[in-house]
Amino acid sequence: MDEVDRIVEQWNRTRPDLDVSPTHTLQRITRLSLLQGVSFARVFARYGISFGEYLVLAALRRAGPPYRMNPTRLFNSVILSSGAMTNRLDRLEASGLVERQPDPNDRRGRLVVLTDRGRDLVDTAVADHLENEQRLLVALDAGEREQLAGLLRKLLLSPPFRELDPAADALETGPVGGPSRDGTEPSSLRRPSRSGASPPAPKS
Repeated sequence: MDEVDRIVEQWNRTRPDLDVSPTHTLQRITRLSLLQGVSFARVFARYGISFGEYLVLAALRRAGPPYRMNPTRLFNSVILSSGAMTNRLDRLEASGLVERQPDPNDRRGRLVVLTDRGRDLVDTAVADHLENEQRLLVALDAGEREQLAGLLRKLLLSPPFRELDPAADALETGPVGGPSRDGTEPSSLRRPSRSGASPPAPKS
């Protein structure tokens, strides 16, 4: 039994008239997302960047030589609000990981370019990131991972979630007590205390 089972059990006892069965699935997804965000943040902290900043560097790296994109294309690749993109680019440029350069095909346009230092960093960080993702999924075998990925894809493509997708920018700073999409750790989910207590579970 995990914390979600206990939540459902309590609701069943106090409000047996309610169907709380969706909690079994959605609250586990929520809790996994929170804990995954903590794990990702710890990996990228070693490189002096957030997970959100890594996403920008990774998008430029995946674009291939000459590792540059206009802000609109980069925005669509990373799925951020425009304000969040500007802030991240400012931080990455100040760290020497990207540069903003004039767009030769658009007199008023700019390009975001991955620097050599940025490419070296993302090439190293992605290996650690993927190793950490493998570690997080160690409880599932290959078939289970494929099945879970298919089910999650089906949910994401379903009408209720597709309708919410344009509103996702409102979550850019993250819910109170939860991780931002930067992957920064909320205070409630930082390193467990010496007593070994785990982070609090989200409540229905």
